[in-house]
Amino acid sequence: MGVIIVIATSAGGLGPLMQIIAALPPTCRASVFVVQHIGANESILPDILARRGHLPAAFAQHGEVIEHGRIYVAPPDHHMRLRAGAIWLDQGSKVHFARPAADPLFISAAEIYGTRVVGIVLSGANSDGAAGILAITARGGLGLVQNLDEAKFPEMPLAALKLDHPEAPLTAKSLAERVAAHCASS
Repeated sequence: MGVIIVIATSAGGLGPLMQIIAALPPTCRASVFVVQHIGANESILPDILARRGHLPAAFAQHGEVIEHGRIYVAPPDHHMRLRAGAIWLDQGSKVHFARPAADPLFISAAEIYGTRVVGIVLSGANSDGAAGILAITARGGLGLVQNLDEAKFPEMPLAALKLDHPEAPLTAKSLAERVAAHCASS
């Protein structure tokens, strides 16, 4: 198992997310996990990401074995968590008024994969992802957030910065370059 990239996005985050996904090379050996605050609403996000990028993208399935070079999207109304080599979905309580939420994914990734995790918090209007970034950095992983001036809704990246964040915020372009570099090193 290579690098585990976990990405949180909500209001205003689709553009930066697509920029990051487009930067991942077809030879990427990382496994990418995306949580978008969509609630129980229908979503075509995997189709959008597959068309925009070079990697296959699909909604995660409960118990699915994690493969490198793939993008897994949390399905509507389900939290996505990682276990050793597999994905677990549940409809537990909402976190920060959201299901799916980023914190369950980020925290589980940090607990299982430690230093191999790269967590990214993009634009959004609540504090989801902050506790997850803290868990990732506490276990030696890398925590990144979108530049507050660039984020349409800076509350999510700001919450992560306020809680504990050693890295400077980055523009979507810089985030894309940074993630692509990690992809090559997986």
